[in-house]
Amino acid sequence: METNLTYEQAYKELVEIAREIEQESISVDVLAQKVKRASELITLCQEKLRSTETEVNKIIAQMEGNVTPP
Repeated sequence: METNLTYEQAYKELVEIAREIEQESISVDVLAQKVKRASELITLCQEKLRSTETEVNKIIAQMEGNVTPP
């Protein structure tokens, strides 16, 4: 799986796969590959979201630590 994809790129590809599956525009032979790729993209998006959440929480904690009460 490509780890250099941005969240937006992975999400866009995931939406495209979902659309193809919903429209039944892919063959049965390719379906398993598309579902596997979708699973990889979901995992990648979840990891990026968790990482971003952790980073934002760190920044907020640092900001709160630097604020002195009045």
